[in-house]
Amino acid sequence: MTNEDTIVLSRSEYESLVNRNTDLEDILAGRDADDGSRIPHDVAVAIINGENPVSAFRAHRGITLRDLARETGLAASYLSEIERGLKPGSVSALDRIARAFDTTIDALVVE
Repeated sequence: MTNEDTIVLSRSEYESLVNRNTDLEDILAGRDADDGSRIPHDVAVAIINGENPVSAFRAHRGITLRDLARETGLAASYLSEIERGLKPGSVSALDRIARAFDTTIDALVVE
């Protein structure tokens, strides 16, 4: 006999623990499989409410236009024009922005 403690659970308590463990495993597997195309909840809500995706991601990260400009090598004025919808942004620019936000170009383009 070992010195381990024994715990007795009802079947429903046991099944509840097993289900919670399975849910956690699913969540962790989803995180591991994320290819960058998932959008954080607050960003998704902002986009649904009409905010520009670049602006929403920038707010989510808590960075300024200057910070994003420094990180992407793009002019802050150009980024501002993209955020205000004055320019669509080139594929190259959107690629740089997507990389800075660790997401995909698709996440930055709203039709």
